[in-house]
Amino acid sequence: MAALLLLLLSLHTLMFSCDGQENNYDRLAESYKKGVDLALEKLHSHARIQHHFLFFKSLLQSDIEPGFDVKYIYHHFYLKATNCPKGTTNSTSCQFRNDRPLIDCAVCYKTFKEAIEQEPKPYIHCVHKTTLTPEMTTTRQEYCNRLGYSSGSPTLLASTGNK
Repeated sequence: MAALLLLLLSLHTLMFSCDGQENNYDRLAESYKKGVDLALEKLHSHARIQHHFLFFKSLLQSDIEPGFDVKYIYHHFYLKATNCPKGTTNSTSCQFRNDRPLIDCAVCYKTFKEAIEQEPKPYIHCVHKTTLTPEMTTTRQEYCNRLGYSSGSPTLLASTGNK
């Protein structure tokens, strides 16, 4: 009986670890996925980036819905390098690398009917986690709070949001 239980636990762990990379991204609401996609697009556009990156995990999610199908989104998350080269289109076989620092990203943007608005311009700030300073964190928060204030909404970081 104990052997059967151990086998089932091992299979569950194997299945969870195989699809975990895509699963975290798949669990995000569509409005948050759009921000992650923006950050990945910007990151992959840098010439010095050699690896394909994927969404790793959320640290903070918050949104404000002032009405009329408008929503202000703030999302703080990590991206992680994979063993695939930059430009990989099918990332299902990409595995996370543990020898590279995480990329710490914060994005905030306005959506109208679930589409990202170009005005105000979406804010995307991504740096290696090891180089993130308290000043950078403060600048991120101030910028995103101004985004919400410009519409007369409460601040994005004051909302209860999801974790």
